Order: sequence, then structure tokens, then C-alpha cells
Amino acid sequence: MNSLGFDKPVSDTRVVVAMSGGVDSSVVASLLHEQGYDVVGITLQLYDHGEAIAKKGACCAGQDIYDAKRVAEERGFPHYVLDYEDKFRQSVIDDFADSYLRGETPIPCVRCNQTVKFRDLLKMAHDLGGDCLATGHYIQRMINDDTGKSELHRAVDTLKDQSYFLFATTQEQLDYLRFPLGGWTKDKTRKEAERLGLLNADKPDSQDICFVPNGDYAEVVRQVRPEAQKKGDIIHIDGRIVGEHDGIVNYTIGQRKGIGIGGGISSNNEPLYVIGLKPDDNQVIVGPKQALARDIVTLNDCNWLDDYQGEIRVKLRSVSQPYSAVLSKNDDGTVDIVLDTPQYGISPGQAAVCYAGDRVIGGGWIVKTNLQEMQKVA
Repeated sequence: MNSLGFDKPVSDTRVVVAMSGGVDSSVVASLLHEQGYDVVGITLQLYDHGEAIAKKGACCAGQDIYDAKRVAEERGFPHYVLDYEDKFRQSVIDDFADSYLRGETPIPCVRCNQTVKFRDLLKMAHDLGGDCLATGHYIQRMINDDTGKSELHRAVDTLKDQSYFLFATTQEQLDYLRFPLGGWTKDKTRKEAERLGLLNADKPDSQDICFVPNGDYAEVVRQVRPEAQKKGDIIHIDGRIVGEHDGIVNYTIGQRKGIGIGGGISSNNEPLYVIGLKPDDNQVIVGPKQALARDIVTLNDCNWLDDYQGEIRVKLRSVSQPYSAVLSKNDDGTVDIVLDTPQYGISPGQAAVCYAGDRVIGGGWIVKTNLQEMQKVA
């Protein structure tokens, strides 16, 4: 059994590597090639690097495609660039814009993994005769000794862990995928890149959504959906109209700064937060922080790697730590998660990812939130 879990020589094992042009995937491809695997690199061109919505140097465009190609050339393995612009726009960018118009806060990186990357890219890897598809994600794929089933676990480097973005990975996809960096720290990856002499060894990590220039997501939405600029009322939870907005796409639940209303709204001048968005009425609802508290989260469009119910840990944002909660599945396919402690700023459109220890058991998309105390009053 070789290091990737195949019962054959490494030279007879074809590994298709998804290469974004960054240091992580470049190390994966170069290291596997060095070990003697039959490596084929693939980079998806997801948008024209000259397009207005794409920033210079963004993932899967322009410079990154060039970097991936150069790494492959220098190491001596084949590399292909595939034009997926239309699919990316339809599956990711259009969905991103429409989600904001629905009053949600989307996560396009999950949608990209769920559709273009782990659906279309896996198909291409199969077509190329790959025994597996390897990526530079920081997440661990482990085999359960008792069941022989592949499982998804959080990365060793908790600061780089990408399990939140990969919760939609299906069991069939997981069986085919490999994540060689899941047991590494980022520092180790950098050192390995230096040892291998990779041209992008010092390349900084991407921090923003790849197709959003300078973090201005509202501008992207306005370009894709011009109707997003429709003005409307900002309403306090007590019913007062306290201001006017330039489009609900400029607001997210939990937002405090940049709401566009002055002081003196509250009797004690306490800060106001975005409590809710009503797209049908084109309204932004504001109120005090305590009005954000929620401890019931309802999910739909779920993906499960384990038929598990009961006590879990759940991440409600990519940067948050997992919270203690109880998971229960409903007959209609939705899921209710009851948090041990109320949290603030939970927004529809975000993902809730569930864990048993460090093992990912699945998750889904937040469609509704509530507070048990509010239900009791009702």
C-alpha cells in the first residue's frame, strides 16, 4: 500500500492535483512528483483576469495560472488550464449576488468547492485517468479502522483548518480526494516549498474572496445585479423609521459600523446593529445588540457524512470556534441546532458545520434563526 492508500507502485498511481498557483497546491504537486507519483496538474481559469470584478493576482486568474504553469514546467510534469468561466459565473458569482438580494450573507468559497471544484474538477480528474484528486486544503482525510470508511477531520493546524469550507464534500468525493497537507502546519509547508526551490515559496496567502476586489462585495453585486441599489427604509425594532439605505446588499446581520444613521435613536444612545433584513419590503431592521441573540439555528440543503444526532460542536462562521449544541433532524430534511449558549450575528446564507470531536459529520445552510425565550413568549 503506497502513501496515498493504493495497492500498487507509486509510479503506476496517477494523481491529478488541483493547482491554484499558490504555495500549498504547488507543494502538494511537487512533493508527490518527487516521490515518484504520476502527477498531472490542473488549473481552472474561473474568470478573465482583466474582468472588472476580478482583482489582480486573484486565485485562478492571471498571475496564479502563470505560477502554476511555471511550477509544473520546472518540476517536469504535465499541466493543463481549463476554461470554466461560464460555469463559475453561473454557479458561484450569480448565486453570490442573488443570495445578497435575498437578504442573506453568502459564502462563495463553499459554493465553489461544492460545484465547480469538487463536482466538475473531479469529473475531469476521472477523465484524465486519475486514481485520485489531490488538493492543497488544510483538512485531514482518515480511514476508520473499524468500518474502513473514509472520514473528514479538522486539520492539525487549527489556524489554517478549512473544514468549514468543505462540509459539502460527499462521501463519494471524499473517497476519491486526498489532502496531503492536513497533518502539516503552514510553516512546514513554507519550509518544504523552500527546500523544493519553488518560485512561489514566499507568495502570500489570499485573504479575500477571489473575485471581490478590495473586499467590496457590494460593488460586485451591483455590477451583476444593478437593481441591488434600490433605496429603502431603515427601521428600528420598535417600528420607527430611523433612516434610509441605498440597497440591502450593503448590510449584513450583526453589522454595527456604516449603517448610515446618526446618534440619539436610543434613549441611552446605545449602539445599533443590523438585526434583520426584509428583502420583500426592502427594509433594514436595526436594534440593540441583545436583539441579535439566537440559540436555535435551522438548516436546509444539508450534506451528511454520518447519520448522527445528539450533542455536537458546531461552527457558525469560518473564523469562530465550535460551539456546544444539540443536533436534531426533521422529517422534511431540515435540521435544528440548539446552542448551549446564545450567539450573536448569525445570518441566513451562512453555513453551520457540525463536528463530533474533530470529525466533520456534515452541515448545511442557515435558513432561519430563533431564540428559545422568544418562542416561549410567543
